[in-house]
Amino acid sequence: MRKVLLIVFALLTTAPYLKAAEISRVEPANWWTGMRNTTLQIMVYGKNIGTLTPTFNYPGVTLKEVAKTDNPNYLFVYINISAAAKPGTLQLKFKKSAEVLTHAFPLLARTNRSGAAGFNQSDVMYLITPDRFANGSASNDALEGVQVNRDDPNARHGGDLDGIAQHIDYIKNLGVTTVWLNPVQENKMPGGSYHGYAITNFYNIDPRFGTNEQFKKLTADMHNKGMKVVMDMIFNHCGSSHPWMTDLPAKDWINNNSGEYVQTNHAKYTLMDPHAAASDRNTLVNGWFVREMPDLNQRNRHLATYLIQNSIWWIEYSRIDGIRQDTYPYPDYDFMARWCKEVQAEYPQFNIVGESWYGRSSASAWWQTGSVLNKKADTHLKTVMDFPLTFIANNAFDYTDRDRFGEDSPLFRLYEEIAQDFMFADQSNILTFLDNHDLDRFARADDPDLRRYKQALAFLLTTRGIPQIYYGTEILMDGKKAKSDGYVRTDFPGGWTGDKINAFTAQGRTEKQNEAWLYLQKLLQWRKTNEAITQGKLLHYVPDGTGVYVYARIKNNKTVLVMLNGTNSAREVNMTRFLEVTNGFTQGTDIITGKKMPISQAITVPAKGQYILELTK
Repeated sequence: MRKVLLIVFALLTTAPYLKAAEISRVEPANWWTGMRNTTLQIMVYGKNIGTLTPTFNYPGVTLKEVAKTDNPNYLFVYINISAAAKPGTLQLKFKKSAEVLTHAFPLLARTNRSGAAGFNQSDVMYLITPDRFANGSASNDALEGVQVNRDDPNARHGGDLDGIAQHIDYIKNLGVTTVWLNPVQENKMPGGSYHGYAITNFYNIDPRFGTNEQFKKLTADMHNKGMKVVMDMIFNHCGSSHPWMTDLPAKDWINNNSGEYVQTNHAKYTLMDPHAAASDRNTLVNGWFVREMPDLNQRNRHLATYLIQNSIWWIEYSRIDGIRQDTYPYPDYDFMARWCKEVQAEYPQFNIVGESWYGRSSASAWWQTGSVLNKKADTHLKTVMDFPLTFIANNAFDYTDRDRFGEDSPLFRLYEEIAQDFMFADQSNILTFLDNHDLDRFARADDPDLRRYKQALAFLLTTRGIPQIYYGTEILMDGKKAKSDGYVRTDFPGGWTGDKINAFTAQGRTEKQNEAWLYLQKLLQWRKTNEAITQGKLLHYVPDGTGVYVYARIKNNKTVLVMLNGTNSAREVNMTRFLEVTNGFTQGTDIITGKKMPISQAITVPAKGQYILELTK
């Protein structure tokens, strides 16, 4: 009897370890036949799934590798989907003795749809923070204990995909060609993580924004209106509430996993600095951005493949046209280069812009594919962000206490910065902007008039590169991030039921706001039609004693001459200096006012004013 009791006791105490295996999550949920890269990783998660062996029988599909980690709850199944494979359902079977688990994995047919078209300097991006643009559906406002509180700049405000969808015509009518959305993937974080940069599920749209199907439809609707969509992604980190953090796929899935918090030093120059200490470089790459964002280790080959496949899945599923990759220098360098290369191999027209936040052009240029400055392996990154130009532009158009000329001109630093474009391998694939979700807004409430605003936008939309405009710029939304980022990510007036002001309509805007809106609209709509701006080369002149910065955009027989006056008084400009670009033309038409002026005579540019002249014979 005692022996029987001991056996029963042993069975009861060891029961947790004899528990049958489970399948709780499979990622990705599906794939497609006919992809250029025929290898697919399937991550299977469930209790003790790693103790089982996967098998299947499907024409054209073979098992390539079964990889296990130190966590028996994960299994990485690598399969090869040959060109001969047809769409259907792959029945994955996981076996151990008599135990068999089955999972139906869909293999879909690729369809020839619009999208995945990339973006270039013929485009203008409109950056939207989804939580702050418009609330189209109140049903998804309060989920899982997170409430909407519009009085708190750091809380969820309720903006969603429906809100964006309801204002597609507004965006199109303004004249932009491309919409860049701050992250829309799931952020189920305590407090809400309204900004989207703490992802807790890489394959799902955040339910407070909508569903995967709604995102797919929004992208299709944008395409039907002739616009493109850029998706914000983050590979450097995830949110601390990601399921991984309660059961890591492997011990080395995240960096600095010892339990002692290590903060990144943000020392991005260490990646290119020939004198940098290895310890500083390691702290940048392996340190955590903040405590709520665990740092992912892309040197783990399974995680690297997971992230690459995730972005390809979103492109194929929703047909987005581009990706903006957050914190680009922070992840593993070789992984990021591999990611760019694999995405572009699958979608040759696709474009990726990396957030390369530096104060000097040399550092930004270092990251661009083909850079002669970078002695490491090619980054394969097409587009970089021009933060140095942004920082200069923030003050270059200010109202000055006295007139300055030559190298002391407020516009001289713009010229000087553009003159350093020799460092960029591709001067057309540079993202230019006056502000974004991480910076103080460019518009200022205390500006007495719109001259600073108009001159800056004239420059942004006619210089080289791909312009980006932050939502609300068209209605002079202002704000500084002195207290928190939430103060520059404020709600668009009229985006919520009950808003007293609706700035989506001309009637809801002030006279000054309408002046700004119409000016920007005219620039944007004109820009789309002028190949000298969208495709042409840039030729500029040193700002001289007049305090006027003059440059031209040239494509074939089309020339646009831009004149920016950085002084407080009207300046007369002798046009004989610009014969290199004006020769053969007789007049210019200002695209804003429609005013025609002979270019054989001196032209007087108004104080803090500008002319954008289409030259004609």
